[in-house]
Amino acid sequence: MAIEIKAPTFPESVADGTVATWHKKPGEAVKRDDLIVDIETDKVVLEVLATADGVLGAIVKNEGDTVLSDEVLGSIVEGGAAAAAPAAAAAPAAAAQAAAPAAAGEDDPVAAPAARKLAEENGINIASVAGTGKGGRVTKEDVVAAVAAKKAAPAAAPAKAAAPAAAAPVFAAGDRVEKRVPMTRVRATVAKRLVEAQSNMAMLTTFNEVNMKPIMDLRSKYKDLFEKTHNGVRLGFMSFFVKAATEALKRFPAVNASIDGGDIVYHGYSDVGVAVSSDRGLVVPVLRNAELMSLAEIENGIATYGKKARDGKLSIDEMTGGTFTITNGGTFGSLLSTPIVNPPQAAILGMHNINERPMAVKGEVVILPMMYLALSYDHRLIDGKEAVSFLVTIKNLLEDPARLLLDI
Repeated sequence: MAIEIKAPTFPESVADGTVATWHKKPGEAVKRDDLIVDIETDKVVLEVLATADGVLGAIVKNEGDTVLSDEVLGSIVEGGAAAAAPAAAAAPAAAAQAAAPAAAGEDDPVAAPAARKLAEENGINIASVAGTGKGGRVTKEDVVAAVAAKKAAPAAAPAKAAAPAAAAPVFAAGDRVEKRVPMTRVRATVAKRLVEAQSNMAMLTTFNEVNMKPIMDLRSKYKDLFEKTHNGVRLGFMSFFVKAATEALKRFPAVNASIDGGDIVYHGYSDVGVAVSSDRGLVVPVLRNAELMSLAEIENGIATYGKKARDGKLSIDEMTGGTFTITNGGTFGSLLSTPIVNPPQAAILGMHNINERPMAVKGEVVILPMMYLALSYDHRLIDGKEAVSFLVTIKNLLEDPARLLLDI
């Protein structure tokens, strides 16, 4: 019995996907819940698992093909796992049998007409194919598996012979070699949306700087106790910025709003997206109702999303929505940048590297750990006064963390 392998049901925000990688080959045995194929969308990579034990049959959608929601990708021949090995071993025997005359009185197995025709077209002796149909009947899927096994068997030896060549360097010194690879859907979508944001928004960036010493002293004093109290959750800087941002968003609701056609949508909650770099491109998982979260919950959420991003396990729901975004270029050493707003949001906060600089404090020069902050915003929705005041509020909250507790 053949079971269809279908693409996942995509949400409304995802139109289609691309077949990224087939992890199994036709004729190869699969077990229930084995990873069969990856589907790459413009947000995440979705894994398609086997729904039954058997043998991978025909592949309908090859790597690089575009697929729609619930579209058939291939099939699994249920219960045919044991037939995979005999089919592979039968390929040489079938060739020998074809060279010699058939034995007199040999029983002709029961096979479907379509299976017989396919076997003849591919030079397969129908008697060598193990039937998985009712009463041992040879089905078309059985022949497909046998054909795949026949093709895979001779290819195995050359693959092993070519293995030593892989140890050699790809590019020799002095060679002017170029390599062209297709852009992933995630990176292509990010590129498209960034260009659209710059084309469709009146985007402006305002800057300020924050003295990180109060936060650094607070973190240094309590980080061990914090980690012990909250079961291994480490206290970082991002949680303070998220907390300060959610407080500032309450005071300046326009920064937390978005434009929908001719309307302004004000959000009574703060879903903060945290930009994370992954091998497949930039992703922005969202902390839901961040204004209600504690520092420990924020840190735990960010750590979980970071691990999922590295492993390619982020779900579409985890990256959908968001009313405000924070990105930290300082992780990679950036001193100053102008982040691009993530539509339909109205603003994005950019963090940067912490550098010790001489600062004037009450008439004296003091060396302090300083960070530049950047707020890019949609000037159609947010006035300059609101943007500057929002950034100053974040600065004041970070330089005097007690304000977060006292709500002042």
